[in-house]
Amino acid sequence: MNFLNKTIYVATALVALSGCEVDPIQTLPERNFELVWSDEFDGDSGTAPNALKWTYDLGTGQNGWGNNELQTYTNNRQNVMIDGKGNLVIRALKDNAGRYTSARLKTEGLFSQKYGKIEARIKTPTGTGMWPAFWMLGNNIRTIGWPTCGEIDIMEQKGKFSNITYGTIHGPGYSGGQAVSAPYALQNGRFDSDFFVYAVEWNESKIDFFVNNYLYKRVTPANVTGEWVFDQSFFLILNVAVGGNFGGPPNDNTPFPGTMTVDYIRVYKQL
Repeated sequence: MNFLNKTIYVATALVALSGCEVDPIQTLPERNFELVWSDEFDGDSGTAPNALKWTYDLGTGQNGWGNNELQTYTNNRQNVMIDGKGNLVIRALKDNAGRYTSARLKTEGLFSQKYGKIEARIKTPTGTGMWPAFWMLGNNIRTIGWPTCGEIDIMEQKGKFSNITYGTIHGPGYSGGQAVSAPYALQNGRFDSDFFVYAVEWNESKIDFFVNNYLYKRVTPANVTGEWVFDQSFFLILNVAVGGNFGGPPNDNTPFPGTMTVDYIRVYKQL
């Protein structure tokens, strides 16, 4: 799949059906966006993601990300690869000894963005204990730590509820179980059975969360109980966790591999 670097994107999204805090009959004004970064995941089957765009978190939760996750993150091809069909594939695996591996990709040190539209077209895994996510962390995490750096979860899901996705922000005074979050539930269908486009539109005064161009959550500085820290550049992250505090551990019925397939990621600035 090819995409021109100078494409102008015109968005006219409708406000969504569930978890919405704005007028559900409102139509958003036309917004003009220009593409500034993308990955279409073109490449030969079995090859690694573009090293000019992606690096990795490696190891277990003891390396610093916590959440009581059970997997070890690797950069092995069985956990992360291009599929030769224009997709990135991240697979959570379970070996014969009951150990879990997966992958966590990030653009830290390679690309970051302040404001604009950030979107990805993704098909997610299902099953109790699966925790797929597309999210962002503040560039200053290495100096001031989490949650002061800020976190924007564009998409995260509990695999045991495959018709529900969540959009969330974390910051100082509103992190973990006190984060500002909203679910979006499909009335018919499942997020693991097809591709969906998950996005945020972000500026100095708000962060809007979308599924397939439907706005289901708007967060403003007035909605947080601490400092608004979303006025800096953030880098991108894709991962599939196993277990953890969000969705709980897998069980005997959890299917492995748990596969997240990413068609594209596109980042735009607003004109």
